[in-house]
Amino acid sequence: MNFDERKLPAASANMAALNCIDLSDSDIQKSVSLLRQACLDSGFFYVVNHGIRPEFMDEVFSQSKRFFSLLLDEKMKLLRNEKNRGYTPLLDEHLDPVNQIHGDYKEGYYIGVEVPEDDPQAEKPFHGPNLWPTADILPGWRETMERYHREALEVARAVARIIALALDLDGNFFDQSEMLGDPIAILRLLHYEGKISEPERGIYGAGAHSDFGLLTLLATDDVIGLQICKGKHVEPQIWEYVSPVKGAFIVNLGDLLERWSNCSFRSTLHRVLVSGQERYSIAFFVLPSFNCVVKCLPTCQSEDNPPKFPPITCGAYLVQRYEDTHADLSS
Repeated sequence: MNFDERKLPAASANMAALNCIDLSDSDIQKSVSLLRQACLDSGFFYVVNHGIRPEFMDEVFSQSKRFFSLLLDEKMKLLRNEKNRGYTPLLDEHLDPVNQIHGDYKEGYYIGVEVPEDDPQAEKPFHGPNLWPTADILPGWRETMERYHREALEVARAVARIIALALDLDGNFFDQSEMLGDPIAILRLLHYEGKISEPERGIYGAGAHSDFGLLTLLATDDVIGLQICKGKHVEPQIWEYVSPVKGAFIVNLGDLLERWSNCSFRSTLHRVLVSGQERYSIAFFVLPSFNCVVKCLPTCQSEDNPPKFPPITCGAYLVQRYEDTHADLSS
C-alpha cells in the first residue's frame, strides 16, 4: 500500500515543514533535489513508501511496549554492557549537560549487528552479541527485532544512495564494504514515561543534541514531542515541533555526514519535550564500518571552501562521542 502524501502535516507557526522523499518514486532526480534541499536547510526530512509493511511496524511497537512494561528488576537483568547492548534506565544519558539538571527522562534498549563472542570482530568497541530477553518472558521478541534491524538497514541504504547522488557522488558510494557494507547499525527502542518536560528548569525527555553518525531513521507513535532547531549556532534558539506521521520515517543527518560533506549538509540539533503522555519511538542509527576513515569529500571542497576537519576513523569518533553523553551507571 502506498503512502498518501496528503497525510503530511501542513506548516504552522511552531511546526517544521519538512520535505518528503518517496522511495517508490521512479523520478530519482526529483528525490535527489528534494533531499538536497532538505539537507541544506534542516537536515531533517520524511521518507515514505519505504517497503516496511505497516502491520509489521505495529508489531515492532507492540513488542517494544511489552519489554518496557516489564518490572524494573527484569529489565535491569539486561542492563547495557560494555559493548553497548541492552537496557538503559531513566537518566542514563545526559545529552545536554549545560542545560539539564538530570539525565534524560527516558529508558531505552540497544540492539546492534549480531557478532558472536568468538568472532575476532567482537573485540572491537560496539561489536559483539546482543542481549536478549528470554523467550519464556517475551516470546518472539528477538525474532521481531532482528527482522526489523535487517529491514531498516535496507531502507537506510536506499536513503544513502540518494544522499550520495545529492553530494555529486556515484550512487553506490556508501555501499562500499568499508562503509555500509559492514556498518555499525544500532537499533534503539525508546520509552518516555510521561514526566512533564520543563525546559526552564532543565528537565527534558531528551536533551538537545545532534546524532553521531551518517543518518538516523526514526519511527514514532502519534504523541508529539520531537523538536528541531535549524540554527544551532544562533541565539536565541528557535525550536519547532516535527509532526509524527504514521507510516513515515523521520530521517535526520548525523555529525559524521556533516564532516564528510565539509559542512555542506547539516546535522541539526533536536530534543524531546514530553507533555505528560507516555511516548514510544524507535530510532535506527546508521554509521559506516568501525575502521572507515571519514574525510571531507572532494565534491564538497573548493579553493573558497577548504577542508574544515581532519580525517578520523568512525570507531574513534563514536567512542569519543558516546563517552561524552552517558552517565556513570555506578554512581
